[in-house]
Amino acid sequence: MFMSIDLKFKLRFICFTVIFEPQLERRNNMKRIGIHLLQKAFFIAAVFLGVSSCGNPSAGDKSKSVADSTVVAIAEPDDASDIQLINAVMISPENPQPGQVFRVMVAGDKNARKAKIVVSSPSGETEALKSRTGDGLPFWRIDEFTAGPEGKYHLALTTKTTSESIDFNVSEKPAQSSSNSVWNTRRGWDSKTETLYSAWVNALFQDADERSSWGALHEITQNQDRNFLFNHLSLGEDNAEGKIKVLMEPDCADNPYFLRAYFAWKLGLPFGYHEADRGGVGRAPHTGRWITNEVVLSKSHPTQKFNTFMRMVMNGVHSGTARASLSNENTDYYPVSLNREAIRPGIVFADPYGHTLILIGQVAQTDDNPGVLLSVDAQPDGTVGIKRFWKGNFLFNTNETEVIGEPGFKAFRPIVLTGGKIRLLKTEELTAGSGLLPFSLQQKGMASNEFYHTMERIINPEPLDPEMAMLDLIKALHEQLVVRVTSVNNGEKYMKSHPGTVIPMPGRAAGVFQTGGIWEDFSTPNRDLRLLIAMDAVIDFPDKVMRSPDDYKIPMLQSPEKVKENLQNLLQKKLSELSITYIRSNGTEQTLTIAEILKRRDAFEMAYNPNDGAEIRWGAPENSEERSTCRRKVPAGQLKTMNDVRVWFQKRLHPPT
Repeated sequence: MFMSIDLKFKLRFICFTVIFEPQLERRNNMKRIGIHLLQKAFFIAAVFLGVSSCGNPSAGDKSKSVADSTVVAIAEPDDASDIQLINAVMISPENPQPGQVFRVMVAGDKNARKAKIVVSSPSGETEALKSRTGDGLPFWRIDEFTAGPEGKYHLALTTKTTSESIDFNVSEKPAQSSSNSVWNTRRGWDSKTETLYSAWVNALFQDADERSSWGALHEITQNQDRNFLFNHLSLGEDNAEGKIKVLMEPDCADNPYFLRAYFAWKLGLPFGYHEADRGGVGRAPHTGRWITNEVVLSKSHPTQKFNTFMRMVMNGVHSGTARASLSNENTDYYPVSLNREAIRPGIVFADPYGHTLILIGQVAQTDDNPGVLLSVDAQPDGTVGIKRFWKGNFLFNTNETEVIGEPGFKAFRPIVLTGGKIRLLKTEELTAGSGLLPFSLQQKGMASNEFYHTMERIINPEPLDPEMAMLDLIKALHEQLVVRVTSVNNGEKYMKSHPGTVIPMPGRAAGVFQTGGIWEDFSTPNRDLRLLIAMDAVIDFPDKVMRSPDDYKIPMLQSPEKVKENLQNLLQKKLSELSITYIRSNGTEQTLTIAEILKRRDAFEMAYNPNDGAEIRWGAPENSEERSTCRRKVPAGQLKTMNDVRVWFQKRLHPPT
């Protein structure tokens, strides 16, 4: 009577787990697993003394070797505050004017937020007006001051671990440098400038979430509250109403370069990019000529030079640039380890099919909510938006027969100034001892399931409540569908403003997923493939918990089967509650629940063509009332191509591009 069937199953399951779990692969979470196993063992002993004979854990977990045996896995700290970083400080604008507000950023370890900042002026010490902080990693703090009279100023910074000082001038006429090149290189990248860059990116997008979007990257840098480096050069370069101002409208491949170049330009740091081919199946893109900020341009105004240079960057980099071989030293990026220290703002993710995102911050896991890793990307139409890390947004595949090049998380390879000349750091120089993020081949050849599991443990170090985790996935899917509403609507607006237009469609599968012009602007094959993968992830979640119960807080007296049943019931309930609304061809609104959309999954394998009406693009069934208002269909030739390409959507794979 005491041992129900569910309990017997649970005890057998726990016994099996206690014996075999120590033999399973674990990376950087030994502490968590040890506690979890002790809890299980205590429970077993309390119910049945005999069950303790199931076995004792072995002395230690064995971690799987990474592709490069010289790379050592870094133990994951319990908390980001345990990570030690070098503290750094910068002032903006570079040369404040009397009476002007200037800002001081301190970035580094957790002590940076409590740094003592003393600004001395000719008239005495200056008090901070206000302050804001960020929990990085890195941690940072920004204080605002008002400049007094002209003269020399001194900033002294003190934390528990470091002390820094900076001398700067306050003048009615800030000094302006002249150069034949795009800008002068005054210093090279080092651990301090990398920390400041990461903090700047984090502060630029502070409090942004998946509902945040902008029409262009310069709309963000023109926001003085967000951009610490707003008008840093005192040229009015970020004034939205200015005659000569920074203009940045990158696509996804350009976006990391634009952010990096903007920061480098403001601080006089070196910047460069490599020309590269697109590679092929089994061959990563090759890199060629290196073009840097030292190139000579005919423009005289510094802001015009920068804008011209950004157009060169836009024409010079592409989706293959970020997927050059991980071991190639003549590249703009290098691979990093998958750990909490390396997965920080400013790090770039190159997916295997050409999309590129930049990390902007992480929301820490709490008892009530899962952790969230956030990134920013840009679209072909120039819009910039926030994306969370999950399978629906971050694709990872290292099968060389299915992808071109080598994807993964990467950092910009630092450019240093040696003997008056700039150069890229060699791989052997990118060590932990350098203060920079170490080079790592951990991601080389990594299996997709191992990659996602490793990332989940970084984002959520503690086991998740399965219901909470599933609700978070459903939320992510819903947000992705809301974004798609806008994408489809943009295509509808274009087609209605150009009646009779048929947007040309590429004839090859690779071209469908990767091309330019109007097709790229208004079709959604890449986004729909990610959407299908996201749908699969949500539907599969109850089974995922069954496959990996140790990653979740499973109630002690509940069998995995019962947990799965509860999750499936909750899943159906939430999918029926959340919905999106799109505009049909006749101008009326159509509301669809996520449950209804998931029933149409097959239709989404053919829903990316803007020559189809909105009803077809949202999977309205043939002969349904919903579809009756559709007045536009793809030409027969395009339909044949779509049927040929459909196999890639069915396999949830992207053709090599």
